[in-house]
Amino acid sequence: MKIPTKKFSITTPIYYVNDAPHIGHAYTTIAADVIARYKRLSGYKVFFLTGTDEHGQKVLQAARDLGIEPQEHVDQLHNRFKELWIRLNISNDDFIRTTEKRHQTLVSAILQQLYDRKEIYKDSYEGWYCTPDERFWTEKDLVNGNCPECKRKVEKIQEYNYFFKMGQYQDWLKKHIKSNDKFIQPTSRRNEVLGFLEKPLGDLCISRPKERLPWGIPLPFDEGYVTYVWFDALINYISAHGPLEKVGPTGFWPVNHHLLGKDILTTHAVYWSTMLKAIGFDPPLNLFAHGWWTINGHKMSKSVGNTVEPNILADQFGVDAIRYFLLREVPFGLDGDFSHKALIGRINSDLANNLGNLLNRTMSMIKRYHDQIIPEPNSRDEDADLKNEFQLGTETVQKLYGDLAYNKILERIWLLVDATNKYIDTNSPWNLIKTESGKQRLATVMYNTAECIRSISILIYPFMPKSAETMMEQLGIETSIDEQGLESLKTWGGIKSGIKIRPGLQLFPRIDDKDAEKILNSVDLPNDKDQKPSSLTEIEGICDQVLIDDFMKIDLRTGKIIEAEKIKKSKKLLKLKVDIGAEVRQVVAGIAECYEPDQLINRTIILVANLKPVKLMGVESQGMLLAANSNGQVTLAGFDPMPSQGIRVR
Repeated sequence: MKIPTKKFSITTPIYYVNDAPHIGHAYTTIAADVIARYKRLSGYKVFFLTGTDEHGQKVLQAARDLGIEPQEHVDQLHNRFKELWIRLNISNDDFIRTTEKRHQTLVSAILQQLYDRKEIYKDSYEGWYCTPDERFWTEKDLVNGNCPECKRKVEKIQEYNYFFKMGQYQDWLKKHIKSNDKFIQPTSRRNEVLGFLEKPLGDLCISRPKERLPWGIPLPFDEGYVTYVWFDALINYISAHGPLEKVGPTGFWPVNHHLLGKDILTTHAVYWSTMLKAIGFDPPLNLFAHGWWTINGHKMSKSVGNTVEPNILADQFGVDAIRYFLLREVPFGLDGDFSHKALIGRINSDLANNLGNLLNRTMSMIKRYHDQIIPEPNSRDEDADLKNEFQLGTETVQKLYGDLAYNKILERIWLLVDATNKYIDTNSPWNLIKTESGKQRLATVMYNTAECIRSISILIYPFMPKSAETMMEQLGIETSIDEQGLESLKTWGGIKSGIKIRPGLQLFPRIDDKDAEKILNSVDLPNDKDQKPSSLTEIEGICDQVLIDDFMKIDLRTGKIIEAEKIKKSKKLLKLKVDIGAEVRQVVAGIAECYEPDQLINRTIILVANLKPVKLMGVESQGMLLAANSNGQVTLAGFDPMPSQGIRVR
C-alpha cells in the first residue's frame, strides 16, 4: 500500500459537556467524518480532531447541583460523546479534552507569551453578563435588555479582569475575510461576520475571578483568575498537536476545515482568528458554519420533550441510514427539519428500493445464472455509455466535495444507482439466459453490474462505511475499500472475474406501513397539542387559481440590501434600503425578530416592485420582500448563485 504524502486536517467544534450529545452534535461530526474518509480514499494522510470543552460556569453549577466535583462530572459526560462517536462509526484520529494536561500546558504557555508581549492587560470592566453563555455584552449588544444569543436575562457586573488586545486586529481580519472567499462559508455567514466587524471590535475579556468561578485553567501570571472558557477551549485545535514549536512541523496546520454550528461562528471567526494572529499562526483555511435542525417544524427543546437522541435513532433505523439521511435531506449550511416520516421515506425509497434492491437482485442473478461466480465478460469493449456515466459521475462527485455539497454528492451517486438499475432492466438478464447468444451477452452484463456495485460502494463509503463494506463482502472482494481507493475507479474493471460472491442478508430492509405507523406513534411530541402546527405537517390551503395575465401584473425584482436599521418602538419592523438597479427603494419589513440588521447587508432578495407605497409606523414602504413563514420563523427568498440587481423574476 502506497504511503500517503499529502496531508489534510479537519475538526469538529469542541463540544460543551453541559448535556448529553444530541442530533446536532452527531450532524457536525458525521459531516466531518465523511470528509476525513473521502480524503483518505483520495490518498491523503488525514488528521481528524474532535473533543469536549469541560470548563466554565455551567459545568461548575451542574456539578454543584449533583453534589459532586466538577472533574467527576465531566469525566462522566465526556464518555457519552466518545461512546456515541464509536457507535456512529466516526473515524477521528484524536479526541481532546480541555481538562487534559497537554491542553492546559499549551493554554498556559500561550497566555504567558501574550502577557509578556503586552498583548494582555488588566483593567476594570463594567458590562452585562450572561451566565448561560458565559459572555459579557455591551449595552448596544442587548436585545430588549436581554442576551442577544440566548435571549435570557443578563446581570450587570463590575470587576477587574484581564483583556486580550483583540481590537487591534480588526482591520487585518476584515481584509483577510474579504481577500479569501473560502475562509468563511456559506457566503451568508461570511457577510454576517463582515457586518459584525463594521462595529468597533473592542478587546476580549479573557479571565474570570476565581472567587466567582474557581473551575478553569488558572492564569499563569495571576493565580487569582481562571481563563475565560472560550479563550481556553479554542486553543484545543492546536494543543492536540503538542507544544507550539511542534504544531507547524506536523503539516496539519492551518487546518483545512473547521466545521461548526452557525451559533458559534463569531467565536471562531473573530476570537480564534485574532488569537492565532497574535501568536504568529495562520488562521484556518476554511470555517464552515452549518444550520440548525428543528423537529417536525418545531425548535428542539428538553422542556418540550422533542429532542432527538442519536442512540435511539441508531437502534430504530441503523447507523448508516441516519448518516445518509442527515446529509442527504438538507443542503449543508442551511437549517433543516428532522421528521421520522421523512427518514422512513428516505430509507424505503433511496436505500431499500434503490440501493438495497440493486445489490439483492444482482446477487440473486449471479447466483442463479453463474453459480455464484462473477463471470468473465464476453467483451470488455461494450457498454461505453454506462462506463462513461460512471467516469463522469465520479469526477462530478470529487468536484462537489470541494464545496462540502453533501446532498448534491449523494444525489449524483444515486444517479449512478439508477443508471445501474436501468442497465439491468434494459438488458433483461432473465431473457438473455434463454438463448446461447444471449448467455454470452449475459456474462458481460453481470460482470458490468458487479463492477457498478463495486464503484458505488467506494463512492458511498465515506457516508455509509458499514454498508459499503457489506456490499464489498457480498461481491467477494477481500481488498479493503481504503486500499482500493478512488484511484481504482479511474479504470473500468477493478473487480476480478472468477471470484465467488457471498450473498447475505438484505442490506436495507423496507419498513412496512404497520412498523412505520408504530414508530411514528411512538415519537409523537408530548406537548404537540400546545404548539402551533408545523408548516411541514399542516400546510396552508392553496389559494384560488389565477390566470397567467394576472400573475404577470406583479413586478418581482432582484434587489440588494445596502442599509438596514431597526425602527424605534417596533419589535418587528426593520427599515431597509434596497438597490434594484435603476433606483434605491426604502422598504419596511416585519423581519426584525428573525434577522439582525447586520445580517442583511449585501443580501440579494426578491422585491414586489409595483406595490402601492404605504406607511408603517410612520415610515413609507416602497415595496415588499418575499419570504416564507414557518411558525414565526421567517426565511427570506433569495438566489444561488446571486444575480444582478433589478432583474425581473418570473
